[in-house]
Amino acid sequence: MEKVDTLIIGGGMAYTFLAAKGYAVGKSLLDSEKIDYCKEMMAKAEAKGVKLLLPVDTVVADSFPDPIDGPIEVATVAADAIPADKEGLDIGEKTRELFAEAVKAAKTVVWNGPMGVFENPTLAKGTIAVAEALAAADATTIVGGGDSAAACEQLGFADKITHISTGGGASLEFLEGLELPGIACLQDK
Repeated sequence: MEKVDTLIIGGGMAYTFLAAKGYAVGKSLLDSEKIDYCKEMMAKAEAKGVKLLLPVDTVVADSFPDPIDGPIEVATVAADAIPADKEGLDIGEKTRELFAEAVKAAKTVVWNGPMGVFENPTLAKGTIAVAEALAAADATTIVGGGDSAAACEQLGFADKITHISTGGGASLEFLEGLELPGIACLQDK
């Protein structure tokens, strides 16, 4: 938190943050044990002057697509108006614009995790918007995590990213300054 100006929360993690704001999230992915943690993080961000961006709208469906890339009926709703019988599966159009603007204004961007179920063409728009913004940004862009790396590769943006790592958790730990055994042993030589 000390090292960032803006923190963007999208993808499945966003629904726990939205729940922490008191919003109903329907059947969306939710880690109920992390709601208090999300409240603490939002308060910490505010205290440190870190802009924390959450989705303002979300693409919802009756359920997760099956098969994952199959046709699916969706609707876009405000992030504070997710129906009880719907599941959030991507960020909406207003959120895509909001997140893309934040990325374009940055000097360094670290991206860990897609914005939705990018394997489905109907639910890939949020991830595409963020990938396009990273590719167009005049910034150092770092993508960490298998899903994000796959999304960049699949969507054709990999060659416009400064660095891509398939290790999501490891990438974040490295940026936190934690010692990674694989890197430490290389430095011993």
